[in-house]
Amino acid sequence: MTSSSELCLCGSELAYSQCCALLHSGKQFAKSAEALMRSRFTAYAMRNGAYLLQTWEPSTRPETIDFSKETGEWKRLEIVQTKKGLAKDKKGIVEFKAFFTQDDVDQVMNEISRFVKVQNRWFYLDGKVKSVANAEMTVNQGLNAPCSCGSGKKFKRCCGK
Repeated sequence: MTSSSELCLCGSELAYSQCCALLHSGKQFAKSAEALMRSRFTAYAMRNGAYLLQTWEPSTRPETIDFSKETGEWKRLEIVQTKKGLAKDKKGIVEFKAFFTQDDVDQVMNEISRFVKVQNRWFYLDGKVKSVANAEMTVNQGLNAPCSCGSGKKFKRCCGK
């Protein structure tokens, strides 16, 4: 669990109390799709299922979130790119890499998530995982090597973007 004075897990360089805690508590709403993505990553890392469900668009939202089999420890978030998702937009896309440790192995998940704005609030719609790979292999392999995610593409054209 992150204390209020620790840096927020979302990578903003702000203290949790001045960042995602404001969204998790309902004192503020995310002003962009990226801000919602960051707050959801932190909520997932903290096993805050209530916030995840509150910020999930109702048409795609599951009934519950079960963390009982969750064994990974989420470490950090890297935003790869965003498309739209700002104040004037109704839709947004955020591609990110989420770094985690599972069974003492550092890994990275690359996902593209879609967001929608309904009644001036951002909601997570859905996401597509592009890859999950050993983080060390991803960093150390050559750009022309086959990607470790199993896509059959070269690393530089897949997860190495």
